[in-house]
Amino acid sequence: MPANLPRMIISALKGDSGKTMLSIGVVSALREKSYKVATFKKGPDFIDAGWLSFVSARPCYNLDPFLMTKEQILNSFLVNSSTADISLIEGNRGLFDGLDLEGQCSTAELAKTLKTPVFIIVDVTMVTRTAAALIMGCQKFDPDLEITGIILNRVGGFRHQSLIRNSIEKYCDVPVVGAIPKLKGNMFPERHMGLVPHIERTYAAKAVEWARKVVEENVDLDRIREIACKAKALHQSPQVEYHESPVTFGGKSLRIGIIRDKAFWFYYPENLDHLRHMGAELVEINSMIDSKLPELDALYIGGGFPEMQAHALASNSEFRTSLRLAIERGLPVYAECGGLIYLGEDLIADHKTYPMVGAIPMKFLMEKKPQGHGYTVLEVCGENPFYSPGTVLKGHEFHYSKPLPKAHAKIPSVFKVIRGQGLDGSSDGVVRKNLLATYSHVHARGNKLWGKGLFSAAIDFRKLGEKKFSE
Repeated sequence: MPANLPRMIISALKGDSGKTMLSIGVVSALREKSYKVATFKKGPDFIDAGWLSFVSARPCYNLDPFLMTKEQILNSFLVNSSTADISLIEGNRGLFDGLDLEGQCSTAELAKTLKTPVFIIVDVTMVTRTAAALIMGCQKFDPDLEITGIILNRVGGFRHQSLIRNSIEKYCDVPVVGAIPKLKGNMFPERHMGLVPHIERTYAAKAVEWARKVVEENVDLDRIREIACKAKALHQSPQVEYHESPVTFGGKSLRIGIIRDKAFWFYYPENLDHLRHMGAELVEINSMIDSKLPELDALYIGGGFPEMQAHALASNSEFRTSLRLAIERGLPVYAECGGLIYLGEDLIADHKTYPMVGAIPMKFLMEKKPQGHGYTVLEVCGENPFYSPGTVLKGHEFHYSKPLPKAHAKIPSVFKVIRGQGLDGSSDGVVRKNLLATYSHVHARGNKLWGKGLFSAAIDFRKLGEKKFSE
């Protein structure tokens, strides 16, 4: 059944061109006009997706051609855009940047998969007619790509804008729908090759308001919406994503904890959706203020920036102790990146040492340069609570920390690194009892074994608890 869904992709010729700020501004401006906006982020990014979730007041879903098949991407978009008036997809890096010579996993390929109009942001610093040549090059490079509008960024003045606009519209036959001047007082500072997360910003709402005003004053929002409404129909009906019947014990759902606070908030919405659809009750936990871990059947600790909250995490010794004791009792725990760091003995940042949970005999040193960055491919080669040996997993890692194993400590790892860095370039996945901690983030749409494994371990733990209680 054809689906006529107004939509757009915001892309650019390179990174650091203003995609996220412009995307935030467009979403906010559309919502100001009472439109319901669904947001998506191309790639495995958590930070930009977090900002888009914040401004749209609904989850931002990642569309990643490496972690997901085309069918899964299409289905995710259809399902999660169906209740919106218009959808915005923020691209990543340059329009054609991908993993190989053919541009696999690029924003351009995603745009063609979803038959979505593309708006290109062009940083015109010290450029005039050359901007038209760059756009024409994009048109010639991939004639199948639907480039429908240009937004100029960092424009020097009216004459500068006029010359570039006229050149692009004459030689490329594509409208310039916005021209952003050079802006003073950046409300979106960067850190670690991306924006400072909205969750760490006390004035995030003010930053969004600033971005909205920039768009309202410099972008033809009505023209953008008009073009988005002409997007071609998509001809696949949404498929049933989860086939599992919800599982309960004595009429009660399994309780799976999620540590979600300023330190740990890197969670793909699909991962949490998957657990809910299987019947889990998700219990949100704050590792910085909660005094102890509640009664749970399993725990999921996502990534984040524990180094930015290291003092608060270290100060909450009661919670750290309760978590360590729960792991000793066999609580199933799945931890990713920041969660891995938190479960170690110490976190060393800015020449200070902060005590962490102590469930894994290693320390973590924060470095100034990334220690692992990009897509990962892992082969399961050891026993663990969640995956069968021989399973191949796709994921993503981005960390500045370096693991420092404790001298003479035997730390079994269960993943062979085929692509990526992991713990040491060859292995990843630390196991202790029913705990598995890894640098790699996995996405539930492309890896349903993750949710099934966590849920299965939770069932076994619940059964074990009920057996002990009955005895």
